[in-house]
Amino acid sequence: MIKFVIVVFTLFCRVAFPVKHSLVFSLTASSGVPDFPEYMGSALVDEVQVGYFDSNTKTAEPKVDWIRKLIKDDPQHLEWYVNKCIEHQHFFKATIDSLVKRLNQTEGVHILQHMSGCEWDDETGESRGFHQYGYDGEDFIALDLQMLTWIAPKPQAFITKLRWDADKARLHRDKYYYMHIYPVWLKKYVQYLRSFLQRTGLPSVSLLQKTPSSQVTCHATGFYPDRADLFWRKDGEELHEDVDKGEILPNHDGTFQMSVDLNISSIAAEDWKKYDCVFQMSGVKDDLITKLDKSMIRTNWVSPSGFPAGAVIGVVVGLLLLLLCISGLFIWRKKTNGFRPANTSDSADRHSDPN
Repeated sequence: MIKFVIVVFTLFCRVAFPVKHSLVFSLTASSGVPDFPEYMGSALVDEVQVGYFDSNTKTAEPKVDWIRKLIKDDPQHLEWYVNKCIEHQHFFKATIDSLVKRLNQTEGVHILQHMSGCEWDDETGESRGFHQYGYDGEDFIALDLQMLTWIAPKPQAFITKLRWDADKARLHRDKYYYMHIYPVWLKKYVQYLRSFLQRTGLPSVSLLQKTPSSQVTCHATGFYPDRADLFWRKDGEELHEDVDKGEILPNHDGTFQMSVDLNISSIAAEDWKKYDCVFQMSGVKDDLITKLDKSMIRTNWVSPSGFPAGAVIGVVVGLLLLLLCISGLFIWRKKTNGFRPANTSDSADRHSDPN
């Protein structure tokens, strides 16, 4: 059975960097959902969202800098996406209406999902297309691009299969797009992506620590794409104990960040030189290595002895004087019933109120 889930590709392989790239169109149409777009579409390249469209705005929004550059160079590319999204919106709505009637469903909430696109291996040159639908959270129908026939995993989709199998022109058009057009586009996207990567350069790697006894965090930020790895080594061997690895997270500018913590509680001072943090990225030959060095660690922690005694005493004395002044003023106002400045001010405020 074909499971209708977004394919999670391997992000990183230590032995050999992956060379597969992916272009995915994720489309969702819904009915009966208030205050929610009836249609939404996203384009993803190597699992990164690069474009978005919904039925409320009816415009395609680029999400990363390199796709903005591509659209600037080729405005018709954006127009094609907008027209396709609008076309799919009408098709999806008609499909939901048809399924609701044919399956004798109520007029409640119904969702039709569509995921399609291609994968391309830039080493072997091989490409593979995929095209499938889900309905109300379940697998519904998928296209076998080799046999040019629709596969219905459930009886409810059999009538749809027969109808779509009979549309030979659509079948051949789909095969042409998913086996030829989209791989060409994906190669073009990868070229722009790589140029962006070259402009971005290597990430910034820092060693961070909260206190002298806490773990040391190796933090890398500003890399693209997200097929990268970050790990601690000792004597050239990767550590799997006393380390805590975080997930790869997105930055606001479309690049990524990640971190890995090292527990230093059992590391002797003379052994620090044996440790280093290694950043590796797909497509980049050389590793970025950062030695575990106290002088390189960034922290905002200041020991108590680091505060000037005079400044501390001055602050304490100042606070005491302020408390004495406030206490004295409070006692004075309690004893003095006719504190005219306060009464006059209150009265003036009341009289000046235009209401």
